[in-house]
Amino acid sequence: MKSVAKSEEKETLKHGLSDNRYLERVGIRIRRLRKKQGLSRRRLAGLSGVSERYLAQIETGTGNISILLLRQIARALNVVVEELSSEKDIDIEAVSIISALREASPENRANFLHMFDEWQQAHGQVHQRIALIGLRGAGKSTLGFRVAQQLDIPFLEINEEIERECGMKMSEILGLYGEQGYRKLAQRSIAAIKAKHNRVILAVAGGMLVESEIFESLLSAFHTVWLRADPEDHMLRVQQQGDDRPMAGHPEAMRELKQILETRGRHYERARMSINTSGKTISQSHMELVRAVKSLLI
Repeated sequence: MKSVAKSEEKETLKHGLSDNRYLERVGIRIRRLRKKQGLSRRRLAGLSGVSERYLAQIETGTGNISILLLRQIARALNVVVEELSSEKDIDIEAVSIISALREASPENRANFLHMFDEWQQAHGQVHQRIALIGLRGAGKSTLGFRVAQQLDIPFLEINEEIERECGMKMSEILGLYGEQGYRKLAQRSIAAIKAKHNRVILAVAGGMLVESEIFESLLSAFHTVWLRADPEDHMLRVQQQGDDRPMAGHPEAMRELKQILETRGRHYERARMSINTSGKTISQSHMELVRAVKSLLI
């Protein structure tokens, strides 16, 4: 009997589940998720547009469901269709958590990510990635590089990583792909950095965080530190870098900068920590950031 069981197991690994076993597994997932969400079969039928009778057949593994009907059921359960159709074992609890996060408000999602981060720290599973956020002129590149050198941590700038991947300058990338394409490249670059580095300091371009999905990626995979500065300091530092464009022929530049700070500040406030670099020397801000990074990497 054992040899027969082993033979069947090898066949399953080689060829996948049999048709009947596959349909049964899909039905079990639908039934468990439905019950997990407190939905009656009639309620799910109403939400998905699939008849209650057909749902009963599907849940018992006797209904050969089409991919389009399966997609309707997946949408009604707020999951992606792959979470119902995969041949691999899927943790229903994990799927339910992901489903709840999709529906959560940005604030509730951020609270969950912070709690999860604290849980990881308590269980020794925390990552050691730092993302520095803030507008240009806050000190992300200057301070990030110095702190990374002192603590012997790799330092990366997201725009440089995108340029390296594309083999083009940022101006060419924006001209070719536009803002939307640029943000997709940024999302891909963040995923690559996460996969490659468990210990890194990353400087993030200021305008990138207006895209909520990018910020969610950072919050879930990095300790975020907001480097702040007064509008006057932002403008002065950019000009000291040799860029007069913010003020040249644009008398309303300061007013617009303040508006940008106010708008983006609502995003930046979700960072784990913030450091105000105004009124401080580079050395003072450097030491403050070193202490902050060390406290996050404990």
